[in-house]
Amino acid sequence: MKRILLPASGAILATGLLAAGLAGTAQAQADNTVASDPLAKTAAQAAETLDFWTKSNNAALKGAVAFTPDALEVSKISSKGGYVNDTKPGVTNPIGEEKKTTVKVQNVNLPKTIGKVFFEGRDGKLYWCSGTSIQSQYRNLVATAGHCVYDLAANDEVVSRWVFVPGYYQGKAPWGVYVGKQAFTHYDFDVYEDLDRDYAFVTVYDGIGGTLNKPKAVDWKTYDDYKGEKFVKDVTVSEDEYKKGKLDPATTDYYDVDPGKADEATGPDYPGAVVDRKEVSKETYDRARVGKGQGYKFGEPVTEIVTEVQYNAYRGLGTKTKDAAGNYLITHYYVQAWYQPGKVARYVRLTPYIVVHEVKSVGRLGDNVGGQGFAWNQPRGKYVRTFGYPQGAHPDGNKPFTGVTPKWIYGKTATNYVVVPKYKVEEQVGLKGTVTGGYDGGPWLYKYSNAKRLGYVNGVTSLIADTDGNNRYDTITSPYFDGETNVVYKAAAASWSGKLIP
Repeated sequence: MKRILLPASGAILATGLLAAGLAGTAQAQADNTVASDPLAKTAAQAAETLDFWTKSNNAALKGAVAFTPDALEVSKISSKGGYVNDTKPGVTNPIGEEKKTTVKVQNVNLPKTIGKVFFEGRDGKLYWCSGTSIQSQYRNLVATAGHCVYDLAANDEVVSRWVFVPGYYQGKAPWGVYVGKQAFTHYDFDVYEDLDRDYAFVTVYDGIGGTLNKPKAVDWKTYDDYKGEKFVKDVTVSEDEYKKGKLDPATTDYYDVDPGKADEATGPDYPGAVVDRKEVSKETYDRARVGKGQGYKFGEPVTEIVTEVQYNAYRGLGTKTKDAAGNYLITHYYVQAWYQPGKVARYVRLTPYIVVHEVKSVGRLGDNVGGQGFAWNQPRGKYVRTFGYPQGAHPDGNKPFTGVTPKWIYGKTATNYVVVPKYKVEEQVGLKGTVTGGYDGGPWLYKYSNAKRLGYVNGVTSLIADTDGNNRYDTITSPYFDGETNVVYKAAAASWSGKLIP
């Protein structure tokens, strides 16, 4: 067994939330294979994590970016062969498929199991990787890359506020949000940061759906009695409503926050002054000066043809005449009216709000989206289909992927192992593909059934490499899933997590 050492480079929604606590600290089994670390080991921690990501209409989820650490994007790799399997090949069937089947893949249907893993890095920034639901005893397990759970910059530490959102799309969580409870990885990755073991299996609590931190308008008594988060919002109303509200002795909710200001006559040189026309009599117009100024002529007189009825009824400032053709004419005279515009009055009503949480348990992850099977010690040089959400840029700065929708790669894995001397990687598996950061953590599915959208997780994207030096990534890698990987997976797959909401 290889051992390496790399240089170590909110409000609690406790109301109504229950969970079974997770004991203790990181532990390793006696065989030095399985390492287990808590992510959210108490109900309060899980509730805080859920609140953090979902408050303000899932603002944190929307603000996260693809996790693209420079340390996991490499340029120089080589290969070698000759690895001997430590145990016999084996598979664990997917959820919904109790018998082994073999289906040739023609067209691709995206699996329902994939989604985004969200977490807070040690730098305080919000990131996401890719991941998938995978078969387990309690249908509560997510497979992803180890570096999407464990902080490589801090030896033996997990990231913060870890959640999985299957089918995530632009702030929407169609099958709920699943808070990570316990992470399982290989002892060598947890302790020595061995990237040949860059995988993790995470148990999650039952999913939460609905709306957190939803504002609800209430009366003042409810507002005063409420012990949770609350606020007062001012709503603009009409002058009529304002006047009626001020006459009501039972309310003090109406205020004139801006009483307004009438237009004020000024000269043309006053800052912000505007001009309009003002109709005057012919005598006043004739006495007015020509040019730019208050009361100066506003263009030439304007003559309009009207009907006889309009002509006889007119009592305005204009002059009435009839021309030789018998047309009835009214001539209007205008002068300049310069003024500084006023402001319309603004009236408001104060409305009290409390913040409520309309959430519900949506059940177990595997029951909602299914779960991929698991395979280990499978032959190299076989076809796999990989999935993930790329968003990062290529080394040349080109950014062809948005990370909004999942992408896939279909191809035959390399027969030799990938070697990355810079990070002492000796036993990873390579696959040609031009994806970028954010794709890491996504599943490599062996014998993927297009009809059932199920296969066997036989790897997860670990490194992304530019192997030909053209400043474009062209290869992705995965740890080889061997018998020890199966030991880690079996430990995780047998671990219960429970509910946050009964």
